[in-house]
Amino acid sequence: MMKKVLFPLFILMAMTIKAQYTISGTFSPASEFTWVLAYKLEAGEQYYAADDQITEGRFSLELPENSSPGTFRLVYAVPQDEYYIDVLFNGKENIDLSFSLDEGIIFHNSPDNSTYDAYFRDINAIEQQIMSYYASADGDKREFRALIKALEATQQKYEEQAFGLMANTFIKSNRPYLPRSYEPFQEYITNKKKVYFDEIDFADPLLQSSGYLTNKLINYVFTALPLEATSNLEEQLAVNENISKVNNLLNTAPEKYKLSVFNTLWTQAVNRNFNRTSDYIFNNLLRPQASEMGNRDLIEKIEAHNRLRIGATAPEITWKSGADLEKLSTLPPSEFYVLVFWSSGCPHCLEELPKLHQALLPNPGITVLAVGLEDDDITWKQEAASLSLFKHAISLGKWESEYALLYAIQQTPTYYVLDRDKRIISKPEGYKEVLQFLNKKSNP
Repeated sequence: MMKKVLFPLFILMAMTIKAQYTISGTFSPASEFTWVLAYKLEAGEQYYAADDQITEGRFSLELPENSSPGTFRLVYAVPQDEYYIDVLFNGKENIDLSFSLDEGIIFHNSPDNSTYDAYFRDINAIEQQIMSYYASADGDKREFRALIKALEATQQKYEEQAFGLMANTFIKSNRPYLPRSYEPFQEYITNKKKVYFDEIDFADPLLQSSGYLTNKLINYVFTALPLEATSNLEEQLAVNENISKVNNLLNTAPEKYKLSVFNTLWTQAVNRNFNRTSDYIFNNLLRPQASEMGNRDLIEKIEAHNRLRIGATAPEITWKSGADLEKLSTLPPSEFYVLVFWSSGCPHCLEELPKLHQALLPNPGITVLAVGLEDDDITWKQEAASLSLFKHAISLGKWESEYALLYAIQQTPTYYVLDRDKRIISKPEGYKEVLQFLNKKSNP
């Protein structure tokens, strides 16, 4: 009797210890894809899980043994925050999928993922129809009521279909606003904004460890805006109010997750050239949180961005010219200034700088300051002498030198173009881009 009990128990334990599953499938067209990496998402972080070469369009990722349920992010190109697929893993199934650039993603054997994808596809389609309804001139209230009824029925159908699935957490969290009668557009938007987060449990680790919640927060912050906010300033002030609300909602979330959310919102603001908003996030949220958590790297990254962003006055550079001390800020007036950070030991620099020097010979309205990032001045003196029309400064210590750190130099040559007030107006990738930019500015 004892053997009959212990034997199956041993087998069960062995299966538990060695449980390992795969995410596999195809990418098409096959020639466009070479490698895929999987990361396990956690609250505010992601951890490497597996990778595989995509061979003739096929891949198979072996997840770590005993991987816990949650979201795995499959990255198939760079930048990683754009080219990825989020996959729900319930901890007890292999997942097979197909991804096509033309048709998107299809899950073949995962009820969680199939239901999740179908729900958001259908619910978003109806909400888009509601927006189209308001944009049309007809305004038939019967059509509005029919759309709301379809929205309610779709939500109910998927909640029932997803009962017992991981996907149900996301579906219930996304319950849409359902007005009981016709509402004018402004009233509909106002009411929708009021209840936008009512169904979300911000303390739920499954939501925190997914792209869903962060994307929902981004959508709210940058789109839930008053219709009367017409100027860029008014829009940013409204965005800042939304960010303040998000901060209150995340009160129960882990500090790492909050830091990740506000870092993402900061990045989104930067991409929109919302300097007032990005500064608001950094000064009021990111810097205090990062300081408390000892994340000095994040603070330095953002401080570098702020001092080097378009419109900022270029940080001061000083150098010796003979017995005189010269400064970037006191250079004689010029229509444009070009800063180039280079090294006499950099073959690419020695190829590009003479071409830039030659191209700018007939243009007295452009001043070039070449800053050499060097270990010593021996070779630098010789190479700098051949570029006699440039102003020359040297920063000893190479990558760890004062101006390499001040200007966050990661490669040489690196270029900045300044206007007559020495404000940064462009960050060209190479000398050809420098010339193109200057030519366009000089001949609009």
